[in-house]
Amino acid sequence: MLNPLAWLIVTKAHAHCDIPCGIYDPIAAKIAAQTVQKMVLRIQALEPVGPDAAAADRQDYVNKIARYVTVKEEHAEICKKELSILWADYGWPNTPAGFDLHGSFNAALKLAGRCKQSVDMAACEELVATVDTIATAFWATKNVTYSDPNAAARYGS
Repeated sequence: MLNPLAWLIVTKAHAHCDIPCGIYDPIAAKIAAQTVQKMVLRIQALEPVGPDAAAADRQDYVNKIARYVTVKEEHAEICKKELSILWADYGWPNTPAGFDLHGSFNAALKLAGRCKQSVDMAACEELVATVDTIATAFWATKNVTYSDPNAAARYGS
């Protein structure tokens, strides 16, 4: 006999929006891309410790590298997830002429993957620029001129 309350069982959904809410914004991908870039900057700026360094200094170095790499990889994945949602779920009405929708997203997703695999500042800069290109096209579909006036302040020094 079937349980009469079986319809109450809730399964876990893993989606941005199974019922299209229409709320999309590439800023989450941009912040994630900038975080990846910032972690690469910090990794590159970190002074390696020599074999004669105190154990505490060696441990501090190892801990910092581990944290920076973890955050870099997590945010590269967040960037990929946010871009995938925007690419697949947003209807892309009135896509601007000359914007290669699929090529741009494909390039951005591959760049985010490359940023996970390496410590490459050029790839990070290209990822941020590609996300900006996507954001420009996205906002153009809504007749809004894209700008991110807080990008430099958010990224910091």
